[in-house]
Amino acid sequence: MSLSVSRRLAAVTAIAVAGLFASTAPAALASPASATAAPTPPDIPVASVKAHLTQLQSIATANGGNRAHGKAGYKASIDYVKAKLDAAGYTTTLQTFTSSGATGYNLIADWPGGDPNSVLMTGAHLDSVSAGPGINDNGSGSAAILETALAVSRAGLQSTKHLRFGWWGAEELGMVGSTYYVNNLPSAEKSKISGYLNFDMVGSPNPGYFVYDDDATLEQTFKTYFSGIAIPTEIETEGDGRSDHAPFKNAGIPVGGLFSGADYIKTAAQAQKWGGTSGKAFDACYHRSCDTSANIDDTALDHNSDAIAYAVWTLGAATQVPPGASFENTTDYAIPDSPAAGVSSPITASGVTGNAPATTKVDVNIVHTYRGDLQIDLIAPDGTAYRLKNSSSDSADNVIASYTVNASSEVANGIWKLQVKDVAAQDVGYINSWKITF
Repeated sequence: MSLSVSRRLAAVTAIAVAGLFASTAPAALASPASATAAPTPPDIPVASVKAHLTQLQSIATANGGNRAHGKAGYKASIDYVKAKLDAAGYTTTLQTFTSSGATGYNLIADWPGGDPNSVLMTGAHLDSVSAGPGINDNGSGSAAILETALAVSRAGLQSTKHLRFGWWGAEELGMVGSTYYVNNLPSAEKSKISGYLNFDMVGSPNPGYFVYDDDATLEQTFKTYFSGIAIPTEIETEGDGRSDHAPFKNAGIPVGGLFSGADYIKTAAQAQKWGGTSGKAFDACYHRSCDTSANIDDTALDHNSDAIAYAVWTLGAATQVPPGASFENTTDYAIPDSPAAGVSSPITASGVTGNAPATTKVDVNIVHTYRGDLQIDLIAPDGTAYRLKNSSSDSADNVIASYTVNASSEVANGIWKLQVKDVAAQDVGYINSWKITF
């Protein structure tokens, strides 16, 4: 539906004067005074992670070819990790248990500081099967979280949450070590763990990129990271109930994590999006003697190690989005007079923590000759669209309105967009400004 020609021409003139064709210089994006800038997650050098794997391979080679529960190779592995953490300033605890007639060991490492009533825990099992050295399963997860813990020390990270890392024994016998740890935590201590992140096999030679979906916030944290480096992910199902997150989940603790695949077969569709070979297992050496230091995909190990650090830095700083943190874009964006096109005005939210609230506020100021033609969406950093306004027979000018959006499933930091489409011909306008407030 259109307006009269004379009215339309007058509106075009007014729009031009108002600055439709003004400078398209980048918008000044406001920083919220109430938000504290979160520390930037580091890049974890894959060479450093692989150096730990080399040590674990040497330990296995020197101790009968494996690092299994009850064997000398496992105790030497736990001693290696503990020495690194002690030197880096962690408070370490060696917890013992008995399984299959042998002494087992869990290693717990606490980084000083953070809220003791809000603990972010990261863990991986350190034992192998008796058949081989277990370099992917699970030297890869153990080495990746070790190097992340050392990066915390190098950065002198002062996290909002208290950071704790764990290396579990006897996982290959049925999550024995991690179950012992959880079962022996007093209820008050269990309630302090805000989340547990598990990493069991993150360097598979024919890798996939799988994310645990047990908790929406933890899942979204990893999906946001991989989206930022243009790697698609899938929900992890192969390891459900088969790794050390299970006892935490059973205790009511939120869990998340990453996995690169074991003996399931990579499909053609997965090979197309991730590379590698379809029709073959993600790790053909799973639980075999060939799970050596040669059984690692460096690229997958690198990406997953960086994702672990991203999660520790992001979730460790997260409590809630500071109320009133606002960002605004005041640059004019012309709205194409075409239903097939549209325009997006971006805002980068940064320096805030956690997810957006359920009462995210969006203030919109659009100059237009017929607002009934306009369809308006808020686009979250992960691409999710939230409809603010449908097109309708609303025969009036302009859109000056505030909308409330439940964006609580979205990480606050990132690029948000106001997307506007003109679904009918002849009327014109532009985005004058818009603001998002968490």
